[in-house]
Amino acid sequence: MMKLALLGFGVVGKGVYDEVQKRSDMEVSKVLVRRHIEEIAPIATADIAEIVNDPAIDIVAEVMGGLHPAYEYICAALNAGKHVVTANKAVISAYYGELTELARKNGVALRCTAAVGGGIPWLVNLERCCRLDTVTEVGGIMNGTTNYIMDAMHAAPVAFDEILKKAQELGYAEADPSADIDGDDIRRKLTISANIAFGAQLSEEEIPMFGIRTVTDGDIAAFQSRGYVCKLIATAKRTEQGVAAWLEPTLVDAHALEAAVPQNYNLISFQSEYLGRQSYFGQGAGRYPTASNVVQDCLDIAEGKRAFYTDAAQLMTPDNSGVMHAYYVRTDKADAWLEAITAETLGDGVITKPVRVAQMLPWAKANLEMGNPLFIAAIR
Repeated sequence: MMKLALLGFGVVGKGVYDEVQKRSDMEVSKVLVRRHIEEIAPIATADIAEIVNDPAIDIVAEVMGGLHPAYEYICAALNAGKHVVTANKAVISAYYGELTELARKNGVALRCTAAVGGGIPWLVNLERCCRLDTVTEVGGIMNGTTNYIMDAMHAAPVAFDEILKKAQELGYAEADPSADIDGDDIRRKLTISANIAFGAQLSEEEIPMFGIRTVTDGDIAAFQSRGYVCKLIATAKRTEQGVAAWLEPTLVDAHALEAAVPQNYNLISFQSEYLGRQSYFGQGAGRYPTASNVVQDCLDIAEGKRAFYTDAAQLMTPDNSGVMHAYYVRTDKADAWLEAITAETLGDGVITKPVRVAQMLPWAKANLEMGNPLFIAAIR
């Protein structure tokens, strides 16, 4: 019987515990927690050393979240010769090269399927595709919180702050929703996906992004008047220069597949030379959907899986200079550059001529940092 140790007993940790309790081929023998929880009191510990030094523990499942001390605990487990399964996108994105190399060095498995897409089996299918095919593009709707907000704003006129508050009440958004609405959460998922798809090692900080914090119901009404739906979409592409990667609000046709993604669901896709486009739809978060992929990773390891999703990790810097499209831009302080590229007006904003992503996103970021009211959306 395979023995697991859980690091954390929050939403996902409790879900993993419940799923394992149903099985006869594995058991949770230790749980690292900081407070007393009666349900797991006999197997609880506050000392990571009790886990990494226990020769009976085969897999350490890290579900505590955050960068620290999760990073240090994962390193300790790998160095102790234990397989690691994690749902922690922040750690995998930030320490991608180091952790994958540490796993290889120690001859143990490192799996993180639940880190991208929650309950969607995205990374394992991306891995399978990369075995035989060349992936040319990955991305999509990769965050349930932002999709819930955008979906609600399209369903009925509602202010952003009002629907964000509702999302928090429902548990879809954190008390501090910045990682979701500003794009950090999505950027981490895109970084991991692009690294696996393209055999790359990207730094998440080098991927430009623009979130939905500044969208208004007036923007949404203008988009709908033209038959558009706005979604926050992440994209990474294989290019002649290497890899292009970015994320931004994007206007898609109301009949497009992305436009139909409801509530807090995700739609993640890859494009490859032979298979074409394949898309994976499902719940991108939640206790049992996410826990399911954690347990699936544990079962893969129990069946002998040792490899990461790819062996390649070439250092690359995203180059978006070759990607161009038109944008919707709403701002009270149009400058000479924006005026020079304006093609027409739409609602309170303008539609630009095709512009390089490498120009628009840094321009938009600079304006936000100067306190200029601004919203942009790419037009697909």
